Amino acid sequence: MHSETPAPPVIDLVIRDDIIATCYEVMRELRPHLTADEFVARVRQQATAGYRLAAAFVDDEVVAVAGFRVCENLAWGRFLYVDDLVTRSDRRSRGYGAALLAWLKQQAVTEGCAQLHLDSGTWRTDAHRFYEREGMRLSSFHFVWDVVGMSAS
Repeated sequence: MHSETPAPPVIDLVIRDDIIATCYEVMRELRPHLTADEFVARVRQQATAGYRLAAAFVDDEVVAVAGFRVCENLAWGRFLYVDDLVTRSDRRSRGYGAALLAWLKQQAVTEGCAQLHLDSGTWRTDAHRFYEREGMRLSSFHFVWDVVGMSAS
């Protein structure tokens, strides 16, 4: 008995609110602090600053989602930054995340970017192995200072 090769996903930008809403269940696996009620509004708000949402569909079902934006800075020039990249946990290891990342890489080329960047939590070791398998390299540390709770004085 041999296993079937999964169908390749159809990947596209997600623009309509009803389709954005269908991406929530997948995005929630990466961003559990978001609620379904706020998800579309947050995506729309971030879109005013260039954020875009792309999804991988298999048989009209969302199997992976990525949020990204094109930016420019002195360190890297023009680059595509991946804010969010997640495959449904029950659909992992079928090539959907790799297909979505390949789509993002092509998007970076199309947008005239010099590089593609993303940050990944230090505890996400499975994700790190995936990124390395997909030709990405660990290039820096990302430091954070929480402003919440600090006074302006």
